[in-house]
Amino acid sequence: MPASDTTRFSVSLPAGLLSELDRRMTRRGYDSRSELIRDLIREKLAEEHWQKDDEELLGVLTITYDHHQRGLAQKLIDLQHDRHVNILCTTHVHIEHDRCVEAIIIRGRAAGIERLSLEIGGLRGVRLAHLTRISRVEL
Repeated sequence: MPASDTTRFSVSLPAGLLSELDRRMTRRGYDSRSELIRDLIREKLAEEHWQKDDEELLGVLTITYDHHQRGLAQKLIDLQHDRHVNILCTTHVHIEHDRCVEAIIIRGRAAGIERLSLEIGGLRGVRLAHLTRISRVEL
């Protein structure tokens, strides 16, 4: 972002909150409070976009599963084809003899993406399902 597009402003915080902000800044590897605060604001705005469900959004569903589970691979394929969301791509990696990780990039309305995530996460043999919610708003 060009410096001319940036506005400086002052924020007053209680000492305890500032200490927590600084701990979080260090823990997450930020160079400055400003960078952390910008990301926190972006996260909150993205969260609000997901609550509205009135626009097309992106999500990344990361799953780990037992690929030896009978019928699971076919159920995963069927669910991805039968929903009102657009699967942009999947990446499948074998991490152990019986365990795979897959990242599924999804475009659609929040409710549809959430529903697909829950359905896939609830399948027998899926050990972990985590949805990363992405807003299409770039600020």
